Amino acid sequence: MSATSAAPLLALLRESDDAIRSYALESINGIVDQEWPEVSNDLPDIEALYDDLSFSNRKMAALVASKVYYNLGEYDSAVKYALAAEDYFNMSEKTQYVETIVSKSIEMYIKLSTQKYESKETKKDINTKLTSIFEKMLDNCVINGEYRLALGIALEGFRLDIVEKILKDRSKNDTESNTCKLINYVLTASSTTVSNSSFRINILKSLFDIILLSKSIDYFTLLKVVVNLNDPDYAVRLFEKLQTDENTNNSNALSYQIAFDIVASASQGLLTELVNRLTEQNFPTQLLTILSGVPACDMQTTFLLNNKNIDIELLNKTKSALDGKISLFHTAVSVANGFMHAGTADNSFIKNNLPWLGKAQNWAKFTATASLGVINKGNLIDGKKVMNPYLPGSRASSRYIKGGSLYSLGLIYAGYGSDIVDYLMSNIVENSSKTSDPDIDVLLHGASLGLGLAALGTNDSEVNEALSEVLYNDSAVSGEAAALGIGLTMLGSGDEDTINSMFFYAHETKHGNITRGLAMGIALVSYGKQEMADDIINKMLDSENTLLRYGGAFTLAMAYVGTSNNKAIKKLLHIAVSDSNDDVRRAAVTSLGFILLRDYATVPRIVELLSKSHNPHVRCGTAFALGIACAGKALDTAVEVLESLTKDPVDFVRQAAMIALSLIMIQQTDKLNPKVNELNELFLNVITNKHQEGLAKFGACIAQGIINAGGRNVTIQLDNPETNTLDTKSIVGLVMFSQFWYWFPLAHFLSLSFTPTSVIAVNSKDLSIPKFELNCFSRPDVFDYPKMYEEKSSKEVAKVATAVLSTTARAKARAKRMKKEKGEDNEDIQENAEDKTEKDNEEETKSKEGFVKNRYSATPYQIENMKRVLPQQARYISFIKESRFTPVRKNKNISGIIVLHDTKPNEPVEVIKTIRQIKDVNAPVPKPFKIEDDLDFDRL
Repeated sequence: MSATSAAPLLALLRESDDAIRSYALESINGIVDQEWPEVSNDLPDIEALYDDLSFSNRKMAALVASKVYYNLGEYDSAVKYALAAEDYFNMSEKTQYVETIVSKSIEMYIKLSTQKYESKETKKDINTKLTSIFEKMLDNCVINGEYRLALGIALEGFRLDIVEKILKDRSKNDTESNTCKLINYVLTASSTTVSNSSFRINILKSLFDIILLSKSIDYFTLLKVVVNLNDPDYAVRLFEKLQTDENTNNSNALSYQIAFDIVASASQGLLTELVNRLTEQNFPTQLLTILSGVPACDMQTTFLLNNKNIDIELLNKTKSALDGKISLFHTAVSVANGFMHAGTADNSFIKNNLPWLGKAQNWAKFTATASLGVINKGNLIDGKKVMNPYLPGSRASSRYIKGGSLYSLGLIYAGYGSDIVDYLMSNIVENSSKTSDPDIDVLLHGASLGLGLAALGTNDSEVNEALSEVLYNDSAVSGEAAALGIGLTMLGSGDEDTINSMFFYAHETKHGNITRGLAMGIALVSYGKQEMADDIINKMLDSENTLLRYGGAFTLAMAYVGTSNNKAIKKLLHIAVSDSNDDVRRAAVTSLGFILLRDYATVPRIVELLSKSHNPHVRCGTAFALGIACAGKALDTAVEVLESLTKDPVDFVRQAAMIALSLIMIQQTDKLNPKVNELNELFLNVITNKHQEGLAKFGACIAQGIINAGGRNVTIQLDNPETNTLDTKSIVGLVMFSQFWYWFPLAHFLSLSFTPTSVIAVNSKDLSIPKFELNCFSRPDVFDYPKMYEEKSSKEVAKVATAVLSTTARAKARAKRMKKEKGEDNEDIQENAEDKTEKDNEEETKSKEGFVKNRYSATPYQIENMKRVLPQQARYISFIKESRFTPVRKNKNISGIIVLHDTKPNEPVEVIKTIRQIKDVNAPVPKPFKIEDDLDFDRL
C-alpha cells in the first residue's frame, strides 16, 4: 500500500477488531520511517495497544513504538520497545535503525553490567531480552570471524564466560599462533582497558588456566600473566609445569630465561616468596640463584663499569663553576656526580676531589655520603663492604655521614634487600627510642629511608612495626623518613589497616613534614589499586589540610598509574585550576604524567594550555608531567613545550623544564636528535652564568647528571617490554625524585629508574658470558656516544686593525667611483659570490653532520656481547645466522639478559668475567693490611 498520509491507518488503530488493528500496525510499520512525524501524534495509542495484554499483536505495537522513538532521537525508549518486540525486531536487517538499536543495547548492557559488577549492594539481574541482544551480537561477530571485536565487547560487558568460551573454541579449532595472538590481545586489554581490579584478576587467572591446558604452552605469555597477577602461587605453578613438561626441549634453559625476566619485572615480595617456596621443593640451585637477583645485578654492574663513558671534564667544569661552600650547589654536584656514575661502582671523582668534598656541611654531607649508594647501585656483593668506613660503629663521627651511609645501603640494595634488611632494622630497633638525641635522629632518618628501600614492596610486618615505632615518636626529622619507609615497604599492598592508621596519624601530628611523608606513604601503598583506593583518595582531596590534598593528588596518580583513566584525569585537571594552594595545584599537574604513561604522546596536547598559565607552580607541574610521561621517549612535541619554559621568568619553572628535558632526552645521540648538543650547551651556560638564580643552576646541574647518567649507558624505561607491565621500581623512583622540591636527598631516588641499555647474553650451561658478536643493520655512527666536553681555547690571537690614513681612504673611494663609472666594479660581486658559496658549503656540512634520518644499512656491522645497545637500536640487532649461540627466547626483541643455547658445548669459548667472578678466585689468604684511602669526611 502506498500512501501520502498515515492518517487513515492511524484511524484504524481505534477500531475494536484486533485483525483491523493488527493490519493497521503492520502497514504503519512499513511507512513509519517516512511518516514518523504524523505517527508520533498517535504514539500514546500505539503504546496503549502494547500495554493491552489481551491484544494479540502487542509485539508489533512495540516495534512501531520503537521506530517512532528512534526517529525522535529518544534512544532509551527505542531500545526498551525494541526489546519488547522480541522476534519482531530482526537483528540481521542491514538498516540504520537496527544498527543503532543494537549499538545502544550494547551500551546499555555494558553500563548495567558494570553497575552490577561493581555494586556492593544486592545485585539486580539485567533484562534477559537485553542480554539476548548482547549475546546474539557477539555470536554474529564470532560467525564472521571478528574474534577480537567479540572479545573486546565481552570484556567491557564483564562477560568472562564468553571470553573463555571463545578462547577455548579457538584453541581447539585454530592454529597455536592465532590462538596465542588472541590470548595476548585479552592480556593487553586487561591491563589497559579493564578498569575493575577484581575483574582483571579473574581474567588473568582464567588466562593462566587456559594457557596451561593448551597442547603447546607458550611459557612467555604465561610469564606475562604471572607478573601481572603478582601472585607467588601462580609463579610456583609456572615453574612446576616447566619442570614436568615433556613437550619442552631444554626446560632448564627456558626456566633460566623466564627467571631473568621475572627478576627484571616482578616485585621484591613476589621474588622473595617464590624463592622460599621453590627452595622447599628442591628446585635447581642455579634457578634459585637467578631469582635472588644477584646474577642480574652483577652482570649489569659489570657492564656499566666496563663500558662507562663518563664525561669527567664536564663534571669538573660544573664543580669549578659552582661554589662548593654553598650547600645548594654542593648538593647539586653531589647528586649529579651520583647520577653520572650511577651503577658503575666508580667513586674516583670523589677520591680525586677530597678538598671539595670537605666543604660539605650538615645535610649536604648526608647527601654526599648517600651518593655513594647511587654509584654502587646493584653492587650486592660488596655494597656493605664499600660503605663500612661510614656506617655506625666506624671511625666516622659525623651523624650526617652515619645517616647518609644507611640511606646509601638502601639505594644499593633497593629491590634486592633480603641480605641487608636485618642490619638496617637492627639500627632502627636499637635507637628508635632515642629520637630526642639529634645525632640519633639523623641516623634514624637515613636508616628509615634505607630500610624502606631494602624492603621495597615486601609487605614485611616486622619492618612495618619497626618503622611505625620511629613514626610515633613524632620527631619531624626521623618521622618523615619513617612514614616514607612504611609506604615503600607496603608498596602496592593497598592494606586498609596501614592506610587508615597513616591517615589518622596525619591528622594527629603537629609536624608538617610528617604529614607530608604520611600522605606520600599512602600514595605508595595505594599503587595500582585503581577504584579500590577511591575512598582514601576522596578523603584526602576533601581534607582542609593542604598537605593531605597534596598527597591525595599523588595517591590518585599512583592508584591509576598508566591507566589513562578519564575520571582520574578530569579530577586532576579540576584540582589544577581550582585548588587554593599552589603546591596542590603543582602536584595535580605533575600527577597527570603518571596516569598518562602509556599514552604519553597525548600529554603535550593536554598540558599545553597549562604551560601558559599565569601561575608559575602550574607551569612547573607541566614541565614535570612532560618529563615523567615522556621519559626516554625524545618526543618532539614535548621538547617544544619545554624549550619555551626554559626561558620562563621564574627560576623554579626553568629548573623543572631543564630537568624534564634531560629525562626526555636521556640516551639520545647527536645523530639521533639534533637537540642533544643544544641542551648540553644550555645546561652548561646556565651553570656558568653568574646572573642565573641558584635554583636554575641547581636544575641545570641535576639535568646534566641525568642526561649523562650511568656512564651514559642507562635510560629511563617505565614499562617492561617482555611482560607488558609497568616498571614499578622506575615509577617509584620518579615519584620520590619529584619530592626533592622539599628535601634534596630524595633526588637520589631517581637512580631506581635507571635501566642499563645493554645486550647481555649468557650461556644456559653455567650462566657465563661468552664472547661473540651480533649483527647491527644500521649506520655505525648513528648510535655513537655524544662528543665529550672540550674546554674552548681562550688564547686566540686577536687580529690588530691596520691603521689607515684619511688621505688613503679618500684616494680609494675616488678610485672606486671611477671604476664604477667605467663599468669595471665587479670586485664586490665576486666577493659576495665567494662568501655565499662558502656559507652554502658550511650549511651543507652541518646537515651532513647533524640529524640522521635513514638509520638502516643493508650491510651490518658487528657488536660484541655485553656492549651498549640503545632502545632505538635494538630493532636493528639480530643474531648472526649459523652462529654457535642461539637465543632461548625466539622473538625480535634484543635487550636485557638473554639466555643462549650453545650448539657446540664441547668446544672451548672465551668468556667475559663479571666483577663477582673476578673477585671469587681461589687465591691464598693475603697478609693483614690497612686501607689508607677511605673517604673519611670528618678529616676533610
